[in-house]
Amino acid sequence: MAADMTQTPPASPGSGTPETPSGKPGSSGAGTERSRRFGESGATLNVFGTGFMVIWGIMVLGPVLWVVLGAFKNTSELNGSAWSWPHHWSFDAFSRAWHTGISTYLKDTVIVLVFSVSLTMLFGAMAAYVLARFEFRGNRFIYYLFVSGVMLPVYLALVPLFFQVSKLHMLNTYQGLILVYVAFSMPFTVFFLHAFFRTLPSAVYEAALIDGASHTRAFFQVMLPMAKPGLISVGIFNILGQWNQYLLPVVLMQSQHGEAPHYMLSQGLVSLMVSQGYSGDFPALFAGMTIAMLPVMAVYLSFQRQVQAGLTAGTLK
Repeated sequence: MAADMTQTPPASPGSGTPETPSGKPGSSGAGTERSRRFGESGATLNVFGTGFMVIWGIMVLGPVLWVVLGAFKNTSELNGSAWSWPHHWSFDAFSRAWHTGISTYLKDTVIVLVFSVSLTMLFGAMAAYVLARFEFRGNRFIYYLFVSGVMLPVYLALVPLFFQVSKLHMLNTYQGLILVYVAFSMPFTVFFLHAFFRTLPSAVYEAALIDGASHTRAFFQVMLPMAKPGLISVGIFNILGQWNQYLLPVVLMQSQHGEAPHYMLSQGLVSLMVSQGYSGDFPALFAGMTIAMLPVMAVYLSFQRQVQAGLTAGTLK
């Protein structure tokens, strides 16, 4: 009985190998070794990721730099070396491209985008808000109906879309292209803003209703300002997508009954490529491409912080 109750005396400090809580000597050193190896593997992954991003940046910025430099060169310099600096920095190619038709294409594109993006944001925000904040029969069905539009390739809708717009007598018109742009941009807008509106707190909205505000006034004066980061983010995506759209304008903005076609900027660049390709004025073509890139680059660089805030706000709240 006394022998069973005898306890093993603790080891003296400095004698032998210290035992870890697991009872296995030296396990703390093994843990340190594993941590060091994990740190080394993390550093390896970091170097690999940084290298990948550098290569990706070169692949993206290389063609942009080539186009911008080509816009300031003459034809002989452009045929000589693609990456050499221009001997004489001149804006003559920009003037030729502008008077060739880029100014008209740019004007038509801006007119369409002002109305299409505005209507997309208005209708998309209203639909996403109702689907996110109100419970009613058919809510989920309508939401998934919108989401299914994201998976619809535009190629499948070209033929019926052409005949439908033709029956409405809207071919080669601003309003026809605006309505099509709004229809194709609504699914992604509703999908994006639906998740954002669900993260907004209800206390401010309920306080506005108690103060006598209607649902419409509470939406425009309370909820929309709170959703500003998300609105800016999806607005930038819509601007970029509609600005670079080529297939829909090619199908819907063709000349009808001998009238002049209203080319969008993407169509105009293809037309400029054909015309300048025959004349051999490639600097004017590069200048036109540079003019087409500058507005969207300026918009994105001006609102890049708001875009990042809008993309992360839904997950941080």
